[in-house]
Amino acid sequence: MRIYTVPFLGANLPATNAMDLWDIAPATNKPVVLLGMSLDNVGVGADAGDAQEELLPITIVRGLATVGSGGASGTAMPVQENDTAASFTARVNDTTVAVVGGGATNNIAGLGWNVRVPMREFWPLELAPTCSAAQTRIVVKITTAGADAITLNGTLWVAELL
Repeated sequence: MRIYTVPFLGANLPATNAMDLWDIAPATNKPVVLLGMSLDNVGVGADAGDAQEELLPITIVRGLATVGSGGASGTAMPVQENDTAASFTARVNDTTVAVVGGGATNNIAGLGWNVRVPMREFWPLELAPTCSAAQTRIVVKITTAGADAITLNGTLWVAELL
């Protein structure tokens, strides 16, 4: 098993729509396991007061057919400095979210995030969300728009099974 991070810095979560934070598409014969994630609101004082408090739903979905758009390619960084490059592909911060298509989709987890508090979710291996190439992709998404725009930093920890 090789472990990678897929970070993003200074992403703008618009107030107008949902957002795919991370989209991971496993390579053939190399399933992936999501080990954990972190999210931080780094927009200085924009959401620091009680009046700005927002509770946002986050869903982990496996099996979406098409990739979102409006974001960027994500860079998978090996945690161990001598590991090889990841075989999976990653996208971050798509503001047009991935869609279902014809295949089966599974909501793996439903989480909530109070934007005033850093989010740290780490799963033991036996409880961690997984995905294979046969299931197309696994996506971590904010499923509804917030009351206002938020600036985010985030990191997803992904293990690639060999």
